[in-house]
Amino acid sequence: MQESGNLQLKKEECLSTGDLEDTGNINLATSLLASAESPTMVPSSTQSSRLKYVSLGVLVLQTTSLVLTMRYSRTLKEEGHQYLASSAVVSAEVLKILTCTVLVFKDNSYSLRGMKQLLKEQIVNNPMETLKLAVPAGIYTLQNNLLYVALSSLDAATYQVTYQLKILTTAIFSVTMLGRRLDCHQWFSLLLLMMGVALVQWPTKSGDESEQKVLTAGSQFVGLMAVLMACVSSGFAGVYFERILKETKQSVWLRNIQLGVFSFVFGFIGMMTYDHQRVRDAGIFQGYDHITWIVVILQALGGLVVAVVIKYADNILKGFATSLSIITSTLISYFLLKDFTPTGLFFVGAVLVIAATFFYGYKPGHSSTVKV
Repeated sequence: MQESGNLQLKKEECLSTGDLEDTGNINLATSLLASAESPTMVPSSTQSSRLKYVSLGVLVLQTTSLVLTMRYSRTLKEEGHQYLASSAVVSAEVLKILTCTVLVFKDNSYSLRGMKQLLKEQIVNNPMETLKLAVPAGIYTLQNNLLYVALSSLDAATYQVTYQLKILTTAIFSVTMLGRRLDCHQWFSLLLLMMGVALVQWPTKSGDESEQKVLTAGSQFVGLMAVLMACVSSGFAGVYFERILKETKQSVWLRNIQLGVFSFVFGFIGMMTYDHQRVRDAGIFQGYDHITWIVVILQALGGLVVAVVIKYADNILKGFATSLSIITSTLISYFLLKDFTPTGLFFVGAVLVIAATFFYGYKPGHSSTVKV
């Protein structure tokens, strides 16, 4: 019972900090939380300590690799067609649906009859509960497409820092929609966060305004707008989905399938609306290669990694993971991708964002659930 309460506390803390809304993976993370509450899955203290840091390392690897591979795949110059961002979003949703379907099948002892009965009881006989998920599904689909737009225009480091504004938007929606109260240090950390992002995005002086630099500035503005819209949609959809989780008692795995199906429908409609001609000319999977599939897999299964971190880590360590991810993205962008040159303002802004991330998750007088 104590472990279950700790898991619920961790879930609420992560929802309030916006950690789970990164690419719409709050659904998968919530599902794993439910399955993790079984007493048979409680590890020993030594094993928990090991799993804490292992899961933290995996989160840093997953977050950083997703951003960098997505950025690399969108800027890679090669012959032929570039893959469609809308197609990658749809592919990720299909992979999510298949994963959750297998897990539902497993939970029903691999019984097709039992699975059919479950689908009928919780989906067919509850159409209004199912339709509620159309709202966050549509917003998540928009958000995932916006992230591709952002990483097509912004370097990975700038994107990583700016996207931390999702903490601010999630906090605002949590206060207005759920009546959640924030401590004074959390409001102060949100102020630091805004200041840090503003410094990162502050325009630098240049000696000449060539046409190429004007085009680059225009592209960066598009990327910034895409990130800001993604932060707003992330915060709203995450809080809205939290309300649904508290109001309904449907199977968490089926909830994932429902959300995935709506996201697939919205994503497919968007793809056929905006990329209809390109799909007609070269197909849905045009430009796909091994890098594209890595992006799709990382985006689809990111919630699994987040769920492990929720179970074994705390907010301070998740802030540490965010910081490591920002630093790693900056180094790789500078040394390998060569699409980013850090400035003094970026450095100061990044430090403020990292400090705000730590400070927001800090709970005075609240110790970590898993002792080292």
